Amino acid sequence: MEAAERINGEQSKPDHLCVLVHGLWGNPKHLSFLASSLQDKHPENRLHVLVAKRNSDSFTYDGIDVGGERVAQEIEEKLQELAHDGHDIKKLSMVGYSLGGLIARYAIGLLHSKGWFEKIEPVNFTTFATPHLGVRTPLVGYQSYLWNSLGARTLSTSGRQLFLIDSFRDTGKPLLSVLADSDSVFVQALSKFKNRSLYSNIINDRSAPFYTTFISSVDPFDDLESINIRYLKDYAPTILDGVNPVTPKEEDHLPSFYARLAGSSKLFVTRLPLFALLAVVIPIGTVAFLINSGIQSVRSQQRIRLHEEGSAGMGIGSYKIPLMVGNARNVMDGAFENVNAGQHQEYLDGGGSQRRPEDTEKARPTKSHLSTFPTLALAPEQFDMIQNLDDVGFRKFPVHIQMVRHSHAAIIVRKSGKSFQEGKVVARHWLNESFEI
Repeated sequence: MEAAERINGEQSKPDHLCVLVHGLWGNPKHLSFLASSLQDKHPENRLHVLVAKRNSDSFTYDGIDVGGERVAQEIEEKLQELAHDGHDIKKLSMVGYSLGGLIARYAIGLLHSKGWFEKIEPVNFTTFATPHLGVRTPLVGYQSYLWNSLGARTLSTSGRQLFLIDSFRDTGKPLLSVLADSDSVFVQALSKFKNRSLYSNIINDRSAPFYTTFISSVDPFDDLESINIRYLKDYAPTILDGVNPVTPKEEDHLPSFYARLAGSSKLFVTRLPLFALLAVVIPIGTVAFLINSGIQSVRSQQRIRLHEEGSAGMGIGSYKIPLMVGNARNVMDGAFENVNAGQHQEYLDGGGSQRRPEDTEKARPTKSHLSTFPTLALAPEQFDMIQNLDDVGFRKFPVHIQMVRHSHAAIIVRKSGKSFQEGKVVARHWLNESFEI
């Protein structure tokens, strides 16, 4: 009898660990809904859930690499703890929200380099609103340099990495380029996951716009009136068909010039009180934000120094691994979000490009119906990232959040409330269609 109970007990122990990683200025509470949804779908006798906590709040300033090392150590400690308690973990899944998706991509490279994926099967890798291509606004000329350089310096090391102006270690390239390099340990680790998926807001994401979270050189959602949106049958009107999300409207179905002008004028008039308020609030908020950013950057540099010295409570020597394999070597809070959203995207089509035609053609999607839309003025590194990450392969799902004008938070139901209900549809789709136990 006791032997039978012992066997049944062993069989009931889960062999799958799922790790959730929050975003910039985030904390584990931001992922409460996703974590509870996971446990409701897959109880504790089927799945362990770990919500990473060592990058909480301003610690996300310290860089994607430092954050990745912290998460990797947290995962290793959890695996050792579970093994000590008699749990034989055979599967690993990773879920990253916003910046957490990039940190997760870095962490899996470290785990792979240490041989963990020879012992544990990588099953699901999912990101929600993650800026895989960084947050550099697609601009040309002096605007690109001015805005993107200024924005990068408000978020310490993480900011420079997100805006692609850093030089990572001895590679001579931005960290995000290394993270997406086809010869890197990070891409090699990513390719080992059985399922890879991403969810991307099509509008109103003031932190991470569509092109970067969807890993795309185009944005067909800049003018919703000019397109027909194709939703997935059981998830309309929130989740779009990732393969063929939109089709352009024919000219005779487009609103007339006067109708568009009248609509724009009406919208402008209704928003005049808001513009007046922002004219006062944004300068004050921006000054406060910049002052706080300066303080946090200083603190971040102190933490990074202690981290590199091994004086921050963790031994990091084992994580200083070769970044490349094969032959290759070599926010953000409200004020920042509002200013960033004010930088309108520009395109290569129509002049002003310093990119060669063959580079532009290389960047156009080859496996979707989006190639008819104009190519954004991305940086050279971003076109390479798109190519390399598309080669690895993601199932991509555009998300249409309509009830709230801050879709970045709503996509994961970062807080409770009726206005965030659409995020629950996203979670339902993820658990039903993208997550394999």
